[in-house]
Amino acid sequence: MTDKSVVLLGCGDVGPLHEPMHAYSTLAKPALAGADLRFAQVERVYSNRGSLQVHSGGAHSRVKPHMASVFTDCGFDVVSLASNHAMDWGEDALLDTVALFRDKGMQVVGAGRNLREARRPAIVERNGVKIAFLAYCSILQTGYAAGHDKTGIAPLRAHTYYEPFDYQAGVPPRVVTVPYEEDLAGMVEDIAEAKKSAHVVVLSLHWGIHFIPRMIADYQVTVANAAVAAGADLILGHHAHTPKAIGTHCGKVCFYSLSNFIMSSTAKTPAKAAEFMKRYEVVMDPDYPHLSYGADAKRSLIAKAVLSRDGVKRVSFLPVLIDKQLRPEVLRHGDPRFDDALRFMERVSEGFDHQFAVEGDEVVITGSGAGGEK
Repeated sequence: MTDKSVVLLGCGDVGPLHEPMHAYSTLAKPALAGADLRFAQVERVYSNRGSLQVHSGGAHSRVKPHMASVFTDCGFDVVSLASNHAMDWGEDALLDTVALFRDKGMQVVGAGRNLREARRPAIVERNGVKIAFLAYCSILQTGYAAGHDKTGIAPLRAHTYYEPFDYQAGVPPRVVTVPYEEDLAGMVEDIAEAKKSAHVVVLSLHWGIHFIPRMIADYQVTVANAAVAAGADLILGHHAHTPKAIGTHCGKVCFYSLSNFIMSSTAKTPAKAAEFMKRYEVVMDPDYPHLSYGADAKRSLIAKAVLSRDGVKRVSFLPVLIDKQLRPEVLRHGDPRFDDALRFMERVSEGFDHQFAVEGDEVVITGSGAGGEK
């Protein structure tokens, strides 16, 4: 029997606010069309129903249902709804969004009418290879997690502690983050169970610390190691709105943040921009008023994995730069912007087990296989 393989492309956050929708995908379509399977993270809810919740991140998180056409334009097959905004407008808006994507023929993970549904994997078969997708969110407002009889998001929450490390008064403490024991156990159980039905398990995690360059919370490393030990073959992270580290954990690749893929945001006032830059220690790019997450928000990458019945055969990434019209452009080797993107990824990946090698227009990822951080 011929060993068949599947090419998976994994993208980061998608959810532009500004129309027209059809323009966003034009530069990336050729690259996306070359895959057998495409994944993305959904950053908005698509509904005319719901009411803005007390703990919401803002009214921008709900948009008109027709604006979900951007996902169809890109040809996405599987999407995660496990985001920090998915319950901003309550249960009705989330369930409308789940139904909308399923009506478009896409598999949905990370959200549902109850915890069991939110944690249920999507299992997709291509070329005789079965791939299971699971999704969880660590950035949840009070009441957003799914429950036994409650609509919501598959949770992977973390506790935060502040540990003094100096005898001098006033020295900032060390921040310690630890995943909720019950959430971590649930994820581990789900991965192990999915592995029984699939050749490859892909884990999507909406997690970490947004905007701040290079910062990785320690709970993320704990979760990545636990996920790989349970049987996860590839981890696709997002939420940070900037690319972050790529590391290998026992030979399995973890993308800590794929960054934005197709996003737009409301422009910040000068006062809000100044406050934002001070809080997160970033600068703003005046050429990107509607991508107001910091100057590195225009940097992105697409994760590429070649999958088989024996597991993941090869993992790489395609460097991406979002242009001033907020269209992601896949960069080619030989373009100075490609080299700049590679240098950036080397810098943000310092301290994590990784080796990058350029092959054609891709950057192939390998590691020592010894574990997580160096």
